[in-house]
Amino acid sequence: MNTVLFILMLLAMAATVGALVWGVIAMARGGDFNAKWSNKMMRYRILFQFIAICVFMLLLTLIGKG
Repeated sequence: MNTVLFILMLLAMAATVGALVWGVIAMARGGDFNAKWSNKMMRYRILFQFIAICVFMLLLTLIGKG
């Protein structure tokens, strides 16, 4: 179970970084691309970050009990 949660946490962290990079690139490009993607990707970043933190807390709880 811990291995599955660890992999899920790594995936959520990678998704967070990916959304952050995509959002920053969208902001740097400006124009219509910025209007379409930057805010959306930053919202996804917050979602992925929340998931990563929740999984991390669950993993720490399970490790502490075992």
